[in-house]
Order: sequence, then C-alpha cells, then structure tokens
Amino acid sequence: MEKLKTTLRNFAGARKWNSFHTPKNLAMALSVETAELTEIFQWMEGEESRVVDDATRKHIAEEVGDVMIYLTMLADKFNLDPLTCAEEKMKLNAVKYPEE
Repeated sequence: MEKLKTTLRNFAGARKWNSFHTPKNLAMALSVETAELTEIFQWMEGEESRVVDDATRKHIAEEVGDVMIYLTMLADKFNLDPLTCAEEKMKLNAVKYPEE
C-alpha cells in the first residue's frame, strides 16, 4: 500500500496535479470511476456477469485500477490505510451481521 501511495504522490506531483486533488475532487472522481465499472455490467443478466470475455475482463481490470487509484489517493489525504479501514469495517460488520 505504501509503495502505491508513493507512486501516486510522485505521479501527481510530477504533473503538478496536487492542487486539483482535494478530498472533494477525489471523492467525485472515485464516484465517476465506480460508475464506469458499473456501466460494464449494466445490461447483463446476473449469471451473465459471472463469465466475461477477455476484452471485458481487461476493461473491468482497468476500471478496478482507476477505482483503487482514487480510493488510495483519497485515503492518503486523511492518512488512512484502505486495507486497515476494510479490516476494521469487517469487524463492525461481524457484530452488525452475526452468523446464524
């Protein structure tokens, strides 16, 4: 995670994009990229979405990459580790939704 954060900071810094990467803008960009990922599956049947061709899989991978990039950049603005956030949220979910 730290390597990705550093890579993203360097990439944005080299292009002088940091002034545009406010938490608001990053959250909005994350939402857009999530919508682009959703769009891939929009008209598929549920079962159809389980098995996709190579081109669709590549497209999914690109959009997952975009989502991960913006999520990581947003988390970094608040000194949060997305993996730790997910682990902590799963602990809360285990309490909220106990096993039957």
